[in-house]
Amino acid sequence: MQIAINFGELTVLAELNDSETARKIEAALPISSRVNTWGDEIYFPIPVKAGLEKGATEAMEIGDIAYWPPGHSFCVFFGPTPASIDDKPRAASPVNKIGRILSDPGLLKRVPDGAKVEIRAAGAR
Repeated sequence: MQIAINFGELTVLAELNDSETARKIEAALPISSRVNTWGDEIYFPIPVKAGLEKGATEAMEIGDIAYWPPGHSFCVFFGPTPASIDDKPRAASPVNKIGRILSDPGLLKRVPDGAKVEIRAAGAR
């Protein structure tokens, strides 16, 4: 499923995978929240509760989207984070990978801490 993540004037497209967590997020759409930033990661609480899935990891790639169970948060990785050991993003603790950004992840550097965010099915109004 493709989703649109809107940060005010910036909208990026992403694709959810077929994991149990991604299906829970899809069922909860649309979702609105306010973002937090942590290095080159945007994360924000969502009304979805899920535990760690098999394959949960801290190791991310630029453009990965994930769900962080301790904070019930949607995470978007677009560069190094404070936990990184190289130039790749690294989550604070294990996360469930739920998909990938289809747009240029570098655009996310423009999103300020505290910005409003809304996730919808791509094409939905």
